[in-house]
Amino acid sequence: MDSTVNHSSVDVGPNRALLDYYRCPDDLVDLRRSEDTRSNSGYFRLGAEIICYGHCASASKEAIERGALPDVLPKVKVRDSAVYLPFDPAEVIDNLRLERYVEPRSEKKLLAKLAHNAYYSVRPWLGASLRRRLQRLALRRWQGNIFPKWPVDRSVDRLFEKLLALSMDARQVNKIPFLWFWPNGYSSCAVMTHDVETKTGLDFCSQLMAIDDLHGIKASYQLVPEKRYAIPGAMLQAIREDRCEVNIHDLNHDGQLFRDREQFLRRATRINEHASNYSAKGFRSGALYRNSDWYGALSQFSYDMSIPNVAHLDPQRGGCCTAMPFFIGDMLELPLTTTQDYSLFHILRDYSIDLWQQQVSLIMDNHGFISFNIHPDYVIESRARAVYISLLQYLSQLRNERKLWMPLPGEVATWWRERSRMKLVHQNGSWQIEGSGKERARIAYACLTDGAITIAR
Repeated sequence: MDSTVNHSSVDVGPNRALLDYYRCPDDLVDLRRSEDTRSNSGYFRLGAEIICYGHCASASKEAIERGALPDVLPKVKVRDSAVYLPFDPAEVIDNLRLERYVEPRSEKKLLAKLAHNAYYSVRPWLGASLRRRLQRLALRRWQGNIFPKWPVDRSVDRLFEKLLALSMDARQVNKIPFLWFWPNGYSSCAVMTHDVETKTGLDFCSQLMAIDDLHGIKASYQLVPEKRYAIPGAMLQAIREDRCEVNIHDLNHDGQLFRDREQFLRRATRINEHASNYSAKGFRSGALYRNSDWYGALSQFSYDMSIPNVAHLDPQRGGCCTAMPFFIGDMLELPLTTTQDYSLFHILRDYSIDLWQQQVSLIMDNHGFISFNIHPDYVIESRARAVYISLLQYLSQLRNERKLWMPLPGEVATWWRERSRMKLVHQNGSWQIEGSGKERARIAYACLTDGAITIAR
């Protein structure tokens, strides 16, 4: 296979998502759709394991439950260095990232809506033990969910890898350059976040900062701006003096933020005001309720952290199926890629870091983004706190031994935006990086080996 690249001009429109993901030169891939877009919408496979959702003649909404998805890879054709696909890759990627394969909350059955509203109306008067029993009851069949794949789903990332491999094979090249995902050659990225749900949790934040500091880890604190508790100026000052971040956590954490669009827009106005008052750039909704189509109204934020990778243990099912940040319009999404502490301790009733280690390993092996949400409220108790300290020790070890980058979420957002504006140019016989922040960027190479992508740095 010839390793040289032919720099012919192609239409980058159908290839935009792939090019943005790798930040490779525009003229190195050429993906085109081979079938009518007015086909069935449903699930299908690209190869043995990559699950897709979108318009495709072979797609089926029922086959996912039977585990017998049609494979469209034999329908992929190559002609004149272009790859012709029986689906629109941009549509499939959006459908997965934005959870469009899930029935929208607004179309839930009436009974489910009534149960949701009833639960949140009486929640303040329910004891913690009863709440946990009700939550475990609601999630009792979670292990039967076939998709997204537990405990980490990389369907989007694996689709990108496959599309790049197909493009390289079509062009008869075995190596192409791209901008490495993380600054200064870090292997992967991990962030620690703390959602503060109650006054008790707020009072524990100072101790939590001290615990994090013992392990050299800084975190963001998501604070509920209305009703739940008053936020003392001294606490804000303490968080910032410790070089941590202050973000906004919902409006009042009543489970109703996304109940309907009109209410959301009214609340979004107040949320934006709080973001301005607290100089907060990040947002996370209560209980990870979300509707990414409405995110444009959260105009004061640079990034959101409300979409889980796999949502089997959350009240709103779904998952973005990627272990990488991605843009939703102007908003950068930093997905939650590990299980929350509450779910680990009180739904799974697991007081070990085994699951977290498994998730970290799956993500780090593919150079992805690892994010944790540890609530001050749920690590006050000594047994839970000991588990959290074990996690910090584990992350500290990875940082030292495997060059894991552990910034604040805002630093990740800054880097990912800079990377999105950088470009590779071929000058004087070599590849060069252009754009603000290029001094931290590194060039890596995607290599085609036996039909699969490997990385050389």
